[in-house]
Amino acid sequence: MKGTVIVLGATLVAAVIASTESPAPQSPAKSQAEPANELQGYFDSLATDNKLSGVLLVAKDGITVASKAAGIANKATGAAIDLNTKFNLGSMNKMFTAVAVAQLAQAGKLSFTDTVGKHLPDYPNKEVVEKVTIHQLLTHTSGMGMYWNEKFMAQREKLTTVAAHLPLFVTDPLSFPPGEKFQYSNSGYMVLGAIIEKVSGEDYYSYVAEHIYKPAGMSDTGFYEPGKDIPNLAIGYTKMGLDGKPLEEVRDNTSTREVKGGPAGGGYSTAGDLVKFHTALRSYKLLNEEHTKLVTTGKVDAGGPIGRYGYGFGDKVFGGKHIVGHNGGSAGIGANFEMYPELGYTAVLLMNSDPPTMMPVIMGIRQRLPAK
Repeated sequence: MKGTVIVLGATLVAAVIASTESPAPQSPAKSQAEPANELQGYFDSLATDNKLSGVLLVAKDGITVASKAAGIANKATGAAIDLNTKFNLGSMNKMFTAVAVAQLAQAGKLSFTDTVGKHLPDYPNKEVVEKVTIHQLLTHTSGMGMYWNEKFMAQREKLTTVAAHLPLFVTDPLSFPPGEKFQYSNSGYMVLGAIIEKVSGEDYYSYVAEHIYKPAGMSDTGFYEPGKDIPNLAIGYTKMGLDGKPLEEVRDNTSTREVKGGPAGGGYSTAGDLVKFHTALRSYKLLNEEHTKLVTTGKVDAGGPIGRYGYGFGDKVFGGKHIVGHNGGSAGIGANFEMYPELGYTAVLLMNSDPPTMMPVIMGIRQRLPAK
């Protein structure tokens, strides 16, 4: 799927304008209630104006302070979206892949400076084997590209394992010398999935379920086999054609999206589970403090409003607020996850509509979160 990393640019409008007078000191409960009430009012207005088909949730220190669910999860059944609806994450799965790699590094089973060839010596691209490192795969500086091509569409329904994806791109030449620059790459994260499998001895899907979702308490997060009936799963709806041009009518995205998803994206989760993911990260349940900081700290300049990219996480200071996270977007998929490490906030947006619908909402949430 086309990767869209966290967008952290533009000008932030202050959520609360300070009075020119000296106000009386406020209790912590009251000061925290103000942004919560403003956020809730904003969320409610989006639903009232039919500008939300999805779930919005903001938590402070793991406790929900504002949330809203609105829209239809499945038009065929008429099922409504609720706070527990599972949404396609798009490229947000890259965070889980990066954490998995860091867990293996923490355990001494691999190094970020290792080449692909150290762990995948039979990988059928000599240039990748000899020159590309795990660090470069994680930071999108490998020179590898995207696998959403004609081969992907022709074989889409058979792509239910990491290994099945590799023939889509393994013979592609690198676009530039590894390490030269940032270029978003889903293919690179698929190779990371293959490395996780080789080093851990587990298939990718089992690994993240056991070592990330389970310890974090993310019971509603996963990858689902095509054709299975999954309760409370949101179907994506789009007006984007395969050529990127708008369609005359809205259609569902089941004929174009990943059928199962994998290391580069396409899994499902809920807003509540993503808050649990943040809690697990900040409490060092998934990685120790050193490796948590390592994956979430920006390492390469991604250009424009993206800011800097770490290991599977975007890292940006926006309007005086430090934001770490990732988003995902494709036809019928709009997802955004932001952590405010110093403030304790988690902001989650999950929509079953095209990515442009989420962009003003992301900005609206940022504007209403306090800087202190």
